[in-house]
Amino acid sequence: MSDPKEESREEGEVDSLEPDFSKKHPLENRWTLWFDNPNQKQTQKQYGQSLRSVYTFDTVEDFWCLYNNIRTPSQVNVGATYYLFKEGIEPKWEDAKNLKGGCWTAPVPGKGDSKKLLDAWWLNSVLACIGEQFTDGDEINGIAVVIRTRGDRIELWTRTASNEAAQTMVGKQLKQFLDISDSQKIGFSVFEEKIASGKAKDRYMV
Repeated sequence: MSDPKEESREEGEVDSLEPDFSKKHPLENRWTLWFDNPNQKQTQKQYGQSLRSVYTFDTVEDFWCLYNNIRTPSQVNVGATYYLFKEGIEPKWEDAKNLKGGCWTAPVPGKGDSKKLLDAWWLNSVLACIGEQFTDGDEINGIAVVIRTRGDRIELWTRTASNEAAQTMVGKQLKQFLDISDSQKIGFSVFEEKIASGKAKDRYMV
């Protein structure tokens, strides 16, 4: 016959291993999802008129709740953009925390199943941001997925364009997270130059 005390202890051990679904896992930062879906091509002065904040979250569970209830980038209209930024930072070049920064741009290859790759790149880059996987996480302001006729792209916005070492590290890590080959280069452009002239050449490339 088995020992009742032994059975009771074993049951207690099993119970203690059961997950507690009432507990949430906090992220290091609060993040806000923004959506921009203009009816027509915008000038620089018009930018932001159709930009809307969707939801702010700070736990793993709330992120997945949001992600599973919105369209993937491949399902939204051409011309639309998703932005995921740290709370308190607007996805605008002129925002105080963006103004001295810039962004890495990773064009999604047009060959093969590009829309499937687009969705995978968006999810992987988002998880890298909210999971604080970049070595210099303080440099990261936000991530964007831009849906355009001439080609979709991922943009990683950072805050200190003049810090070449930090930007180069961020760019290399972004390529790693997106599984971009060494032969495919991505470039970093500076927001102050874009504001001044409406366009900018890549300052760094990796």
